[in-house]
Amino acid sequence: MKLPEINTQELIKFLIVLLNTPSPTGYAHRATALVEAKMNTFEGLEIHQNRKGALVATWSGERSASPRALTAHMDTLGAMVKEIKSNGRLKLSRIGGFAWNTVEGEGCTIITQAGREIRGSILLSKASGHVYGKDVSDLKRSDDNMEVRLDARTSSADETHELGIGVGDFIAFDPRVEINDGFIRSRHLDDKACVACMVAAIDAVQQAGLKPAQTTYFHFSNYEEVGHGASTGIPSSAEELITVDMAAVGEGQTSDEFHATLFRLK
Repeated sequence: MKLPEINTQELIKFLIVLLNTPSPTGYAHRATALVEAKMNTFEGLEIHQNRKGALVATWSGERSASPRALTAHMDTLGAMVKEIKSNGRLKLSRIGGFAWNTVEGEGCTIITQAGREIRGSILLSKASGHVYGKDVSDLKRSDDNMEVRLDARTSSADETHELGIGVGDFIAFDPRVEINDGFIRSRHLDDKACVACMVAAIDAVQQAGLKPAQTTYFHFSNYEEVGHGASTGIPSSAEELITVDMAAVGEGQTSDEFHATLFRLK
């Protein structure tokens, strides 16, 4: 019997495309379409999207007495335009639970209702040390003190409106994907790396001419970063669920960057 073998090159190739596809929670449909197109290249899978937009694939196994499920999420952290300020810059609402200092200075893309993409930078409202001195270090990184400065000639709210930008537009952070000596460095590896691994695992099993021992559901959620990603869409017949996601690394944890972490909940 041929054993499954992961095609690492194809895994990384797909992952890079997925990482470079903007998908902040609420605007994950482009990533969903990409994953769905890839899943449709496999044989024997029944694929559908539920009303929430999650992607669910069913792969009939050798047996179906105890179906299993795996879930990973396609959506990422991001932001939304909360207000267009009088100076033409953008005040933001966070999508997901990140700290502002982790995106300070990051490039971003504003996606307008009409589908136009406009570039900008996420900066402190008082970003210049030459002008504000000590305030730059002391000013709290908060919703009120962070803003997007657009790569456009605008100095008023009206001029920004004329660009097509409005309250409620989604903002995607640059992933900045790099491959270095076998390491992949990018924003949004949580959880697109796991999505790519699930897809690569299906491919490996199929290339080996095998199928799951039990009928298996693959659930790709699109609302995880706001806390309810896998709450719908997993078939009720599933008796076991594996959530494939990042493992927190820090003091008091037994995880690290070089191993898979297994957590069992009974």
